[in-house]
Amino acid sequence: MIRHGKLVLAAASGTQSPGVAATPKTLYNVASLSKPLSAEVMLREVSQGVFTLDEPTARTWTDPDIAADDRRLLLTPRLALSHRSGFPNWRDRKSGLAFLRAPGEAVVYSGEGFQYVARFTELKAGQPFEDLAQAAVLGPLGLKDTAYTGRPWFESRIALPTAAGGQSLKPRVAKTYLAADLVYTTAADYAAFMVGVLHDRGLSPAVAAERGRIQASTHEGDCKGKAETCPAQSGFGLGWQIMVFPSATVWMHTGKDEGVFTFAYLNRTTGDGAVMLTNSDNGAAVVLPILERLGAEPAFLRYLKSSWPGQAGP
Repeated sequence: MIRHGKLVLAAASGTQSPGVAATPKTLYNVASLSKPLSAEVMLREVSQGVFTLDEPTARTWTDPDIAADDRRLLLTPRLALSHRSGFPNWRDRKSGLAFLRAPGEAVVYSGEGFQYVARFTELKAGQPFEDLAQAAVLGPLGLKDTAYTGRPWFESRIALPTAAGGQSLKPRVAKTYLAADLVYTTAADYAAFMVGVLHDRGLSPAVAAERGRIQASTHEGDCKGKAETCPAQSGFGLGWQIMVFPSATVWMHTGKDEGVFTFAYLNRTTGDGAVMLTNSDNGAAVVLPILERLGAEPAFLRYLKSSWPGQAGP
């Protein structure tokens, strides 16, 4: 739990594996909560002048799978970080990577877009992405329990993913980094990252402003059938989903892998926020009750209640 820009509580409940209690030091696969973290790494490189948000990635990197597709020339870091790369969420294992739409044409949620720009960032900076993450974000923010790939200190600390019926599943641990998935961390470490985001640490004022601006509106789809609870504006910034209510601006992201559900939000108006990491396919069920207990922004809660899995409409 974050209050007024400070981490005030880190707690654990339940089990990390059968018969083993979860603790604040338990490591969770944060799934797509990896995306805001990776975006922050890239935005700090932009702030240092390594590249620009609107620089064509093709000048530095082209995936061989799309080398013959001229649409690659349209792709920029800004488009990829706001889910407008035109790529699918993940490439087809047999046919490889291909555009679904031209870059910038439409919002298409895509982990591949984040991975693409991470590879571009490596080439621009001349360093492996994990090294950049350590130097730009993990080290400066003191995130000692966060990693993109397996580490010896993962031993006996991983929360085993759990199916909806309660069966433990084998955890997935990356051998090579994914900018959009499979980061392992603790709730306290991720909250410390979020505090850094709240204070715009490591970003130039111009880049921080771009991160917090809705780059790609999803308002029409977000508000279908939810007129009474809908934010005035909503869409993707650079790494976060942004919702603008009359009383507050809220940033949010969720994560879902097999046996895992994660959630994080920041109230940019009050400096409050929370991150919830669960090792269960049923993890979404805890989010609304905890948000209510934490006293989250009422307009934000009303909107979530109208659209959250398993919730009735308005």
